[in-house]
Amino acid sequence: MFDKVAQARIDGTVAPGFEEVEAEFRQNFLERDELGAACAIYHRGEKVVDLWGGYRDLQRREPWQEDTLVLVYSTTKGLAGMTIAVANSRGLLDYDEKVASYWPEFAQGGKENITVKQLLSHQAGLSGLDKPLDLKTIADPDSLAATIARQKPAWEPGTRHGYHGISLGWYEGELIRRVDPKHRSLGRFFHEEIAGPLGIEFYIGLPSTVPASRVAEIKAFRPARMLLHMNTMPAGMVLALMNPRSLTSRSLNQIKDKGISGPADLNRPEIWALEMPALGGVGQVRGIAKAYGTFATGGHELGITQETLNALTRSAAPPSQGIRDMVLHVDTTFSLGFIKPFPDFSFGTSVKAFGTPGFGISFGYADPDAQVGFAYAPNRMGFYNWDDPREKALRDALIRCLRSRSAHLTRYFEAMPSRRGFGARRWENRDRRRPRGAIRVGLRPGVPHALNLLWSYVIV
Repeated sequence: MFDKVAQARIDGTVAPGFEEVEAEFRQNFLERDELGAACAIYHRGEKVVDLWGGYRDLQRREPWQEDTLVLVYSTTKGLAGMTIAVANSRGLLDYDEKVASYWPEFAQGGKENITVKQLLSHQAGLSGLDKPLDLKTIADPDSLAATIARQKPAWEPGTRHGYHGISLGWYEGELIRRVDPKHRSLGRFFHEEIAGPLGIEFYIGLPSTVPASRVAEIKAFRPARMLLHMNTMPAGMVLALMNPRSLTSRSLNQIKDKGISGPADLNRPEIWALEMPALGGVGQVRGIAKAYGTFATGGHELGITQETLNALTRSAAPPSQGIRDMVLHVDTTFSLGFIKPFPDFSFGTSVKAFGTPGFGISFGYADPDAQVGFAYAPNRMGFYNWDDPREKALRDALIRCLRSRSAHLTRYFEAMPSRRGFGARRWENRDRRRPRGAIRVGLRPGVPHALNLLWSYVIV
């Protein structure tokens, strides 16, 4: 076992100053039982980390390639949230408007006053459906919309929140269909308005033209195995999940069809083809990082307005009865389709960060203060809701790198002449002329420190 892991090939590029991320990525294979994975980071619009390694199959025969795609489960929610944000920036919907004003049938069952913001923040009480859905219903947008429109809230909207692990994407999808002048599905809207302009390969609804051999196999587990890992997963959630009548079970077990009994069963072609914006996204990890990196630097390429960006970076508005999650049985904070930092899950450099983790655990987030977009996804699932040691090691290494580079830059400025002098003017002119592609991946530890420091200002 150790020999196979030790021989796992690691490929990719790392910019100077981010070598710690690469070191931790390698340690994941040596010490943390990684099977296959990819990690990418964008900083100030530049790709500074792009790593992939290990195997995309369970038999450890097929190496993870540069173009390998992977199912990222709930990390898909972040891409769906970006899609809603684009629609908001274009004036197609208002976060504070009632959902029923765009989708009249939604008002059934006491939902007439639920706002878009409440829905996206998991406060609508629609996390669980009365009956699971089969694949035929999910594949028919009209039938799906009619079914979920009839659902009654499990609590008074706005008073509590609970993770809408699967249903959120279906509600978001119908909302986009209603407000888009072309009546596109969310997957199509995302493809044409985000993935296309950014040049990324990520799909919410995988086309049949994409070879299945490119998609990584998933080493998953059956839900009952979580009973053995209640030291790393919320005990209340795990126990509730075993009760089919509980809100937790009804929220996280909404797909019922032949051959589907757990997360591993979702990684197959007929599931990839469905548009499930809450958990069915398949794509390259670097595409997730680039999308978040675009939002972290203002979203100008996508026409994101400052008003929309302010809404995304603002601290979450908690429900009136507190932040205890009715589904996950722990404290959580959600806002506009994303999770926000909270004491038990701190990510990014400030409360302005936003992202979504996925079952297993993949993770993508934007850190506007640091102008960073981060993404990681493995194909061996772990027993964590967040802070899987593999992902957290990479995220922590990134923070150390950013702090180190900030310290270098501070020392550089302190050693410079006054800004009124010639040296300061040269710095300012250099900064304005900074070439977008000036990342020297070849620089490694052992190169004279002065040379590394000289290049650090280019991408810091």
